[in-house]
Amino acid sequence: MNQTLERLKDIEKNGYQVDFANVFNHAFENYKKIALYAGLVLFVFMVLFTFLIAVSLVSVLGVTAMTQELNPEKLKIENFSENTLLALGVISIFVGSILAPFNASFLRMADCGEKDEEFHISNLFSYYKLPYLKEIFITTLLISAISFGQANLLSLVKLSFLGTIIQWFISFVTILAIPLIIFGNLKAIDAIKYSIQIVFKQPIVLLGLMVVAIIGAFVGIMACCIGIFFTLPFLFSMNYAIYTAIVGIDEK
Repeated sequence: MNQTLERLKDIEKNGYQVDFANVFNHAFENYKKIALYAGLVLFVFMVLFTFLIAVSLVSVLGVTAMTQELNPEKLKIENFSENTLLALGVISIFVGSILAPFNASFLRMADCGEKDEEFHISNLFSYYKLPYLKEIFITTLLISAISFGQANLLSLVKLSFLGTIIQWFISFVTILAIPLIIFGNLKAIDAIKYSIQIVFKQPIVLLGLMVVAIIGAFVGIMACCIGIFFTLPFLFSMNYAIYTAIVGIDEK
C-alpha cells in the first residue's frame, strides 16, 4: 500500500483537521508563483481553440451559413430542440473529458511552483499518457455524465433549478478526484470514492474555501474579461492547497 492510500485509510477512520486561514494563505502564495505563466497559457490556448472551432465551422458550413447559424436569435437556449441540447451536452462531455488531462497539468504547474521547479511547455501534455490519461478520462467522463444525466431528468419534470444545485454538489464533492489520480496514483473509481469521503468529513470548511476561490477567480471579469485568464489559476492553486493540506504529496 502506498503512502497516499495509508493516509486515506487513516482519514476514513479518524478524519482530519484543516485550517481555513492556512489553506487560503498557501493557495494565495502558490497562485502568485504561477499566475502569470498559467494565465498566458490559458489565454493562448483559448485563442487557438476558438480559432480551431471557427475554421472547422467555416470548412463544414461555409462563411454564409456559419454567420446565419451564429445569429444571436438562433443561439438563444429556448430556440434549441431537446435533441439538439442533448447532442450538445454529449459533445461537451466528450470534449471536456479529452481536455481534462490538459487541465490536470495546471495542478502539476502548482506543484512545480510550490517546489520552485521549472515547468516546461511539454509538461502541459504530460498527462496524455498512460496510466494517467485513462484514469483522468474515465473520472471526468463518469462525473460529467452523471451530472448531465440527472440535470436532464430533473428538467423533464420542471425541476431544472434542483438539477443545477445537484450539478454543483457533484462538482464540489469530487474536487479531489483528479489530484488523487495524478499525485496519489489512484484508479478512477477509488479517486472519486475517496474524494467524496474527504469532502464529507469537513464540508463546511472546504465549501468556504471553494466559494472564496471561485469569487477570486472571477474577479478578473472586471478587467475587460481578459483578466479572468490570470485570476482563474487561483482555482488550481486552491485545489492544490486543499489536497496537500489534507492528503499530502509523496516525495518520489
